[in-house]
This record gives sequence, structure tokens and C-alpha cells, in this order.
Amino acid sequence: MKVAIVGATKGMGRSLSRLMAARQDALAVLGRDAEGLQRSAADLRERGASSVATALCDLQHPETFGPALTAAKEALGGLDAVVITAGLFGTQEALESDLELARRVLTVNHAHTILLCEHARQALMASGGGTLCVFSSVAGDRGRKPVGLYGSTKAGLSHYLESLDHRYRSQGLVTVCVKPGFVKTSMTEGLKPPPFAGEPDAVAKRVLRAMDRGTPVVYAPWIWGWIMLVIKQLPRAVMRRVGF
Repeated sequence: MKVAIVGATKGMGRSLSRLMAARQDALAVLGRDAEGLQRSAADLRERGASSVATALCDLQHPETFGPALTAAKEALGGLDAVVITAGLFGTQEALESDLELARRVLTVNHAHTILLCEHARQALMASGGGTLCVFSSVAGDRGRKPVGLYGSTKAGLSHYLESLDHRYRSQGLVTVCVKPGFVKTSMTEGLKPPPFAGEPDAVAKRVLRAMDRGTPVVYAPWIWGWIMLVIKQLPRAVMRRVGF
């Protein structure tokens, strides 16, 4: 495949891009750190990618979205897929105590990510379709005490991705909404891992399989699908008492 990946320099994006490189996909890595992009590109070439391009794309600056995707498409000679793993995170306590941080997280994870998706949708459909794979979160499946603000951004993103799938699947756009549970990456560094915490490489394998199959929603690790099925059924009176 010819794939543009936003957020490939670390975390889940790095694990996923390495899997794609190993099967000789052509990759364009997009991000805000020019030096990090070059290091990532060199790593992916060594791991077998048929070609690697880079372009600056900063989720805090929507004016970079269109040029970055255009550069990726031109460098690879087309696009079969766009993957968006990047985003911001903050604990509920940090976001409640720092409203400027809350504003950035709310803006980047919801409004700006959806705008980037719209650019990606247009780029893919201009060539007849493709796969748009976007990382949301189980935090968006239900209003919960520990992730009220962060989770609200992912709830909105998941809603948008489902709507996109309903609207454009028949026209060739395959939307894959990834809902990870807790994954041990730099984003969660310093936080106590809960039961069923995922490893990046294992989660990446599950996501790549979902992309290849066109699965519209994928929970990773898989057990989070069952966990959230139960959580979504709990009455509000119970949710008010528990700390989950």
C-alpha cells in the first residue's frame, strides 16, 4: 500500500509504520518534528519500506494539513490509505486545573483531527477511494469520572468516523475507527497501567489486520470490546459510585 501516517515518529504510529515497512509498503511519515521525521524515515527504510517520504504536519496548525497530504500523495504517486494516530492527552486532574491545556486538548483531538480527516477524505476519494484509519479511544464510549474531558473529544471523533463510514463506504472510502484501551506508550508514561494494558506492537498487529479487512471498528487489545460492552450497560447510579 501507499500510506500516509500522521504520528509515525513514536508510540502506536511508530509500531504500525514499522509493520508496514516490513511488508514493503510505501510510506509518507507526517509530523511536526522535522528531525524526528528524518530519523523515522531512515528507520523505516532499513526495515524494508519500498519508499519513504516526509512532510511537516502539525495538528495544532490546520493550515499544514492540505500541503502535507498533497506532498505525501505526490511523493508516493498516489495514496491508498491515511492513518492518524497523533493526538494530545491530559489526565482529568491536569485538564481541570489548566484550562489552557484543556483548550488545546479539546481543539486538537476533536476539531482539528476531524478537519484533518476531511482533508484525507478528499485526497483519497479524488483517486477513487481508500482507507482512512483513525485512532479514537475507549474513553469515548461512555462518560466516566477519570476521562470526562479527554473522553469527550474521543466520543465526538468516534461519532464522526461512524457517520463517515455510513456516508461514504459505498463510494469507496473505508473508515477504520481504532478504540485502544490503555497502551504502554510515551503518552501514558508515568501512569499506572490497569489490567489488560496493551503493548504497542501487539496492538499495531491487530490494527493492521483491521485495515486490511476493512473492519469499521476495532478494539485493541481485543478484550476492551467486551469490557466496554459491560460498562455501557451500567446504570448511571452505578457509574456515580465507581471510580472506573
